[in-house]
Amino acid sequence: MIKATWLGHSCWTIEGGGHLLIIDPFLSGNPLATKKAEDIKADFIVITHGHGDHVGDALAIAKRNKALIIANYEIVAWCQNQGAQGHPLHVGGGAAFPFGRAKLTIAHHGSALPDGSYGGSPCGVVLEMGGKRIYHPGDTGLFYDMKLIGEDGLDLAFLPIGDNFTMGITDAVKAAKLLGAKVVIPMHYNTFDLVKADPEDFKKRVGKELPETKCVVLAPGETYSL
Repeated sequence: MIKATWLGHSCWTIEGGGHLLIIDPFLSGNPLATKKAEDIKADFIVITHGHGDHVGDALAIAKRNKALIIANYEIVAWCQNQGAQGHPLHVGGGAAFPFGRAKLTIAHHGSALPDGSYGGSPCGVVLEMGGKRIYHPGDTGLFYDMKLIGEDGLDLAFLPIGDNFTMGITDAVKAAKLLGAKVVIPMHYNTFDLVKADPEDFKKRVGKELPETKCVVLAPGETYSL
């Protein structure tokens, strides 16, 4: 069984097979976060892009847990220069890890690191773990190649719906159509005033337009098992 727990914003823990990953660990300063950074015990940390609300507490968590950071080359180099362990990937590239496999995908966004240095290309990630395939698109606008990402089958996709910096609800529904994931869960909304959105509206529209797709709305701290 794989357990996906939403910790608010775009931060997720994925647990299965004795491994725990955390994605985009923005906890300190996140008003919706249900855990503190010092409470996280992770083996692997995935960072989709360099913005502070996604890099978040990655360095502190990595150093305390001796966790491996998985991200694009530029972000991993930045983290390694600050004493963390990392495995660099880049868009279209994947690698095997003890938990399974991670492959980076394109995303349409920015990626400057918290200190203003260059963070490389923003990315999404497809995780293969325990026989399941999970897609975290990072921060992105809608793009048609999501259809390609979904062609090999997706069990679960997290989709930003907050608009302003990412897709809004209308485009997120289109993304769900392109991806064809069995289950979609909204994220990246209501953390700040600029990204306010109604997840129940998203769920209603998915149910109307994609009856074969299950939409699950979680409150921060809640878990979906697959």
